[in-house]
Amino acid sequence: MTNLSGYTIAFDLDGTLIETVGDIHAALNHVLVAEGVPAATLNDIRNFVGQGARALIIRALAVHGVHPDEFHLDALTEAYIAHYARAIAAYSRPFPGLLDALDRLQGMGATLCVCTNKRTDLSVQLLSTLRMAHRFAAIVGADAVKNRKPHPDHYLHTIRAAHGDPARSAMVGDSINDVLSARASGAPVAVYAFGYTDTAPDLLGADAVFTQFTDLPDLLVRLLDA
Repeated sequence: MTNLSGYTIAFDLDGTLIETVGDIHAALNHVLVAEGVPAATLNDIRNFVGQGARALIIRALAVHGVHPDEFHLDALTEAYIAHYARAIAAYSRPFPGLLDALDRLQGMGATLCVCTNKRTDLSVQLLSTLRMAHRFAAIVGADAVKNRKPHPDHYLHTIRAAHGDPARSAMVGDSINDVLSARASGAPVAVYAFGYTDTAPDLLGADAVFTQFTDLPDLLVRLLDA
């Protein structure tokens, strides 16, 4: 099978499409330093990302035994988002080989979409700033669904928002949230080996793990053909 017409491929955003750790790192440390908490490292960020800004802040503060109440957490989250949005792509870039892989997938007829636990407006802003938003038939953040990843509703909603059929779809991600959401939807899932996860990629339970995006189109053909 080389024709992917009628197939829809959903991508996670942070750690899958885009290397965003630098900008997330800067925004999170802006909040942590203001709270009198030691700055997080880049490796910390890679482990903390995946459930959105609020969860990122909770995890980063918990390392230091800090557990803010809901009201204060709201304020910290808004401070983080404001700082992040001001320079959303100062350091963020597509992973090597990604754009060529997207070109190839679209050339094969596939429809592409984004299923992310990032807020939808921030996701659109980031992809627009990087001149990539036009590649995706739908960009669905956690705020656009009742149940975010790892719940299957998020994945299913994204595929349908792209006018796709979940039975003819696949997920490309980097974390357990991506694997669980796709698995529960009955879709195959491939994991990028250099994304953001606190669990080794080959232990996430994906159908395949890939190390370079040049391999992704052929890998997805094999998974969908199976």
